Amino acid sequence: MIQDKALSLVSLATKAGKTVSGEFSTEKEVKAGRAAMVIIAVDSSDNTKKKFKNMCDFYKVPIYFYKDKDTLGHAMGKEFRASLAVLDAGFAKGIRKHLDNDNIGSCI
Repeated sequence: MIQDKALSLVSLATKAGKTVSGEFSTEKEVKAGRAAMVIIAVDSSDNTKKKFKNMCDFYKVPIYFYKDKDTLGHAMGKEFRASLAVLDAGFAKGIRKHLDNDNIGSCI
């Protein structure tokens, strides 16, 4: 059972088909304007973090660096995931609220 409310919402959004994961899919959704927020695993490579940071700044998409690859993947019901995009504004708002309130993720 996932205790973390933000991860619970990621899991729910995934079941609803409102997330994509993996660098290629995440990048595609950000550039298409469909990503409401992006979450990058803290243990991702510096290159991945920089790439998504710059891309999200340019496209004005909120980005959070949160948890590790295994935890993000587990929340999505998959193996490890370094990046994911939430496509639904409602889910993104709820996830951001929990990340901001708990001061767990770092929004940049």
